[in-house]
This record gives sequence, C-alpha cells and structure tokens, in this order.
Amino acid sequence: MSAEKIRSTVADSIATKQRFLTECVPALQQLCEAAIATLQAGGKVLWCGNGGSSCDAAHAAGELVGWFEKKDRPGYASIALGHQVPSLTAIGNDAGYEQVFAREVEAIGRSGDLLVGITTSGGSKNVVAALQKAKAMGLRTALLCGEKRGAALAHADVAVLVPSGNTARIQECHLVCVHVVCAAVEDAM
Repeated sequence: MSAEKIRSTVADSIATKQRFLTECVPALQQLCEAAIATLQAGGKVLWCGNGGSSCDAAHAAGELVGWFEKKDRPGYASIALGHQVPSLTAIGNDAGYEQVFAREVEAIGRSGDLLVGITTSGGSKNVVAALQKAKAMGLRTALLCGEKRGAALAHADVAVLVPSGNTARIQECHLVCVHVVCAAVEDAM
C-alpha cells in the first residue's frame, strides 16, 4: 500500500470521527445512561453482532466483566451473545442462523436487562430478531449501526447511527462507542 493510500485511509477515518463527534454525542450519551441504569439496577448488558461486530460485542462484554481502566472495581454483568459455540451451532442448525441471538436472549435475558445490537448495515436478520425478542421480553434495546439504519432501528430504544456507509469507518466508531460506554460505566459505578 502506498503512503498516499495510507494517508487517505487515515484521513477518511478522522473525517468520519469528526462527523460522528458532531452528530452522535447525544445518542451515545443515552446509551451510556442506559448501560449505567441497567447495571445499577442489577441487570445485565447483553451484546450481539456478526463478524467484526461480534468481536466488538465480545470486547465490550470483556471490558465490563473484567475492567476497562479501573482495576479496583467489581466485575459488571455483561455477556456477548453467540460466543458459546455449542449453543451457536445447535441453534443455527435446528432453528436457523437468524435465531441464534434471539434464542440466547430468550434463555438469559430478563426484564431490566439491556441488549445492544451491533450491525454496520442495521439489517442483520439475527440482530433484528434479537432486538425484537428483547423488546417482547421487556428488555431495553440499543443499536450501534451506520447511516443505512436498516430494519433494526425500529426495535431500538436508543440508536447510535454512525454517519458513514463504509463498514471499516463504522466499525472504528463502534469501537469508540464501546470504550466510551465502558468509561462511563466505570465512572458512574
């Protein structure tokens, strides 16, 4: 890759984050408040996503259960759905991949919990199904997605819509969201 291509990629990332900063702070603040309220009330924060978004979900849950910046605190109840391979493969095989997260929400979600769906397109069918199941069960719901929004938006109480259609730029902003939520939770708890 040429130096110019590297500069162009980094400049695009910075420009996306500038738009994100201008447009998304109120929604990200709402997500922080929802996560804090959930944990303070004894609930869990559930996360789900596919591919890179699954990694973001695992990263978020790991930071909350372990620690983000403050090492002298208790662990917070948080789970990344889809990371139990036997459950994932059994549900996918028997009910279809669209149900892998919804079935886990049904099994471990409780009223008062928060489900955060992560999908760059906003249209991942399994994330949409999980958000629908969570709403039906009385969980709060949140969405991290890009500007396309998609079907998931209709099932989210809070939505952080990254102002980009580029998957890489959206995922970079989603990682910022994960870190901001974790910092906010540690500060509040």
